[in-house]
Amino acid sequence: MNTAPAPDDKPQWLDDEEQRIWRSYVHATTLLEDHLDRQLQRDAGMPHIYYGLLVGLAEAPQRRLRMTELAMRAKITRSRLSHAIARLERNGWVRREDCTDDKRGQFAVLTDPGLEMLRDAAPGHVRAVRGAVFDRLTPEQQKSLGEIMQIVAEGLQPNEAGADLPWLR
Repeated sequence: MNTAPAPDDKPQWLDDEEQRIWRSYVHATTLLEDHLDRQLQRDAGMPHIYYGLLVGLAEAPQRRLRMTELAMRAKITRSRLSHAIARLERNGWVRREDCTDDKRGQFAVLTDPGLEMLRDAAPGHVRAVRGAVFDRLTPEQQKSLGEIMQIVAEGLQPNEAGADLPWLR
């Protein structure tokens, strides 16, 4: 459902309850991302975004994805992905391979040491996620949170051509 106002419309300000909910959401998501980032930096020497990239590659066939596909899955710009992959390459966790059917394309490939690092980091990360989110919610709240986030994500990821999405920049 698109409820965006027409350009000539006056803003529909948030009421007090909407403002409370919005600020709680921003506060919680900021703290959660910081919590997960600090845990991974401390225990695995990498930021949360790098962990997500390694997971994406680990779940891909042959542990490899085209760089554009990896950027789309991570919801980041191609430039940010390129910098992250360069760092992961320096650590020996990922390597790039040229695409044989598209001279401009490249694959990111999770190396054996990268898979080992991911396996070592995963238990601590899942404990952090579980403790920060799932252990605090009832099963009904977990289900509601999943449904709500799906609705928000679908509204922010349009399917039409020319959509302004990070991985297309």
